[in-house]
Amino acid sequence: MRTLSTGNYKKTMAFFFATPSDHNSSSNGFTLIELILVILIISLSAALMMPSFWQSDEGALAAEAKRLGNTLRYLYDEAAGKKLDYVLTIDLDNDEWGFKSDRETRSFAMKKNIVFKDVLVPSLGEVSSGQLEILFSPLGPQEPVTFHLQKESSEFTVKFNHLNGRAKIIKGYST
Repeated sequence: MRTLSTGNYKKTMAFFFATPSDHNSSSNGFTLIELILVILIISLSAALMMPSFWQSDEGALAAEAKRLGNTLRYLYDEAAGKKLDYVLTIDLDNDEWGFKSDRETRSFAMKKNIVFKDVLVPSLGEVSSGQLEILFSPLGPQEPVTFHLQKESSEFTVKFNHLNGRAKIIKGYST
């Protein structure tokens, strides 16, 4: 069956067959893909930044203890591997520490009000003020070292074994 019509009529379905030249060249909004990409980027940025804001006092103290433990292990490995002497310097009065060798020097400051409560070295006993230097030779340090870190009422202990180069991190004060 075929219908014929005569007279004037308007195209009502023109947008289905429109070509790019028929559209207005200025866009008045964002596409769904653009909105999704922006939301994704903002979400990823927030996810990466938020843990640093959520870190508790104990979490910051644990992170500092891990940083010290990792540095002790690094010094042990580097001294043995490169056959160099490294000197670890602990400034108990200013809560700063660092290390140096012929090729490398680094220094660190304790973060977020974390302090060295004391450092236990068998030959010196308990050191709670001043500066302390520990030599890491290619054969390792001469004796074990125990560091006590404190932030308000929380404490962590970092025990360094001079024989195998391992650092053990313990929650609380341990001798």
